[in-house]
Formats: sequence, C-alpha cells, structure tokens
Amino acid sequence: QVQLVESGGGLVQAGGSLRLSCAASGSIFSINTMGWYRQAPEKKRELVATITSGRTTNYADSVKGRFTISRDNAKNTVYLQMNSLKPEDTAVYYCNADIRTFRSLSYVFWGQGTQVTVSS
Repeated sequence: QVQLVESGGGLVQAGGSLRLSCAASGSIFSINTMGWYRQAPEKKRELVATITSGRTTNYADSVKGRFTISRDNAKNTVYLQMNSLKPEDTAVYYCNADIRTFRSLSYVFWGQGTQVTVSS
C-alpha cells in the first residue's frame, strides 16, 4: 500500500552533477527519517545520507561536501543533489523511508533503485 518511486539517475562524466528524487505514495500517516543508500555490483549496500522529519542530516564520509540530501514534506519526496561526481560513486542508488500508515503500522520501505554511472 506504500510505494517509493525514484528518478533522476543516468550517465554523467566525472566532475558532473545529478539530482535524484524519490516520492512516497499510498496509505501514509507520517514519514520519519528518509535516506539514500547505494550498492555497486558484488558489494554491500552502504548508507549515503539520511534526513529526519526535523531536517537533521547525516552523511557518509565519502560524500561529505559533495552531496546534499533534502526533503519536501508537502510532496512526500526526498532528494539527493550530487555534485563533483567521481567514478567510485557509480552504483544503484536506493531511497528508503520510515513510514507510519493510517493503520498505525510503521515500516521501512525501499524504492526500486536507480542507476548512476560516472565515467572517467
């Protein structure tokens, strides 16, 4: 009953920028923390950034100063602005959200993932 739909991935040259979006829809009462994760082939999924309902942010050391996470509560959407991209940023990026439904059930939902490829 809850879905997260991602968009904005693609191919970019090193040093370029991309902006990812993830919109949540369905039986949503409230959204607490939202975040972005990424996973390269045969590697573990790793945290990129999180943002609380109060807009407190946290970033992985590898992206600090380059990536910015934000959210639009009116649209139930989280964004990831990625600047100064490096080839090592290449991965499938997944958004997630800690959501409470109108049935008072909380769960962490995941998006389907969007591919980001950074060329040298």
